[in-house]
Amino acid sequence: MNREMRFKNWYPGSLKEVAAYIPQTKIKKDAAGLIVPHAGWTYSGKTAAAAYASAQMCDTCVILCPSHTGIGPEISVYPCGVWDTPFGGVCVDEEISKAVVNGSKYAEADFTAHIMEHSVEVELPFIKVLMPSAKIVPISVMTQEYGKCLDLAKAIYKSAQACGKKVIAVASSDMSHYADATIAKICDDIAIYHILSLDAKGLLEAVEERNISMCGAAACAVMLEYSKLKGARRAELLRYSNSGEISGDFSEVVGYAGMIVY
Repeated sequence: MNREMRFKNWYPGSLKEVAAYIPQTKIKKDAAGLIVPHAGWTYSGKTAAAAYASAQMCDTCVILCPSHTGIGPEISVYPCGVWDTPFGGVCVDEEISKAVVNGSKYAEADFTAHIMEHSVEVELPFIKVLMPSAKIVPISVMTQEYGKCLDLAKAIYKSAQACGKKVIAVASSDMSHYADATIAKICDDIAIYHILSLDAKGLLEAVEERNISMCGAAACAVMLEYSKLKGARRAELLRYSNSGEISGDFSEVVGYAGMIVY
């Protein structure tokens, strides 16, 4: 897919600049899932990099993202093509994509949901640099229904098993939006508690009941259920930050969490 680099201002355009965000992590875990933010790298790059750098390489990253535009079906699976980055293209895993659509009651093959969506786009340079041979399957998740999230997680798991590939589910999500930093931290701690507990249903319920403005809660729920199917037993918070640390304005921040599930 030729994105015309319309989101190029969200992240650096050279390998040297990308490397500056990546920590020197010697021990890499066999990750089933990751949670990474998708804001401009000035704000969230170090937090995202902490998660990517903690994981061993894989064959395919299934990137689960929210929809900021409302375009497309509830669960939109990008079917084929190549996504551009400043460092070359990242190929869509057509085999996994097709298998997920065929294995889910709700997922649909669709391009439209991804046309103006940045929450996959900003992840690609990290994947290109740290997992250069990996393919991707972008999936936009608009539904907040636990049953549909579980259905998608099962479809991803069965697809990975059938295709014999090592798949990491990457949930692209920012945490609380435009709240006072203290309030944002309280809300984010609640969401993070459920993630650390591998409690996908509890996460969705807490986000709804407490009105937590986490944009990718459903993506995280799918990732958690997939990870458990894969045998994951533990989650770790690698880095938490907020936009105020860069802007200096702590009255209205966006929270960011970098996490690994293994």
